[in-house]
Amino acid sequence: MQSLLVFFFFNLLILFSSFGLGFLRRPVAILAAMLTALSIAFLNDSFAGTFSEKVTRTVRQFSPHLAAKMRPPLTPVIRGRPSAKRTIHICGRPRWVFVFIFSAVSFILWYVSCGLLTVLWALAIALLATILHASFRTPNLKARLNTFREEFRAVWRNYSEL
Repeated sequence: MQSLLVFFFFNLLILFSSFGLGFLRRPVAILAAMLTALSIAFLNDSFAGTFSEKVTRTVRQFSPHLAAKMRPPLTPVIRGRPSAKRTIHICGRPRWVFVFIFSAVSFILWYVSCGLLTVLWALAIALLATILHASFRTPNLKARLNTFREEFRAVWRNYSEL
């Protein structure tokens, strides 16, 4: 894994720098990207539960009365089993409320900041720079020797079969 990361380090550097420069051009797009990521993360059950617990614990330190309101509603129990499928609640509200709100706000911010166009340009520039880098890059001596060795083994196998 580490060698793979080192091999593609320059490509990752190009990608992150192009996104960084693109987001510097449109700072509101950073907020839109974070809200989009948060709304997608809320779709994960474990993230939503953990997030809700941490927010409730933090609010409890400042206002126990408000933290009590943030608890999810109790599901009725019939014959020792919950009667309805357990829904995920975030801060006492159903999960879809938070997903809808964060998605709507992020959509408005993407639209207002023209950030989606900036992200597409950043991806295009990163792809172009990566292709240019790959086309003009010469492999190092170790890679050349490994290629030569593999070619030699393939040829030797063909002669040994005769």
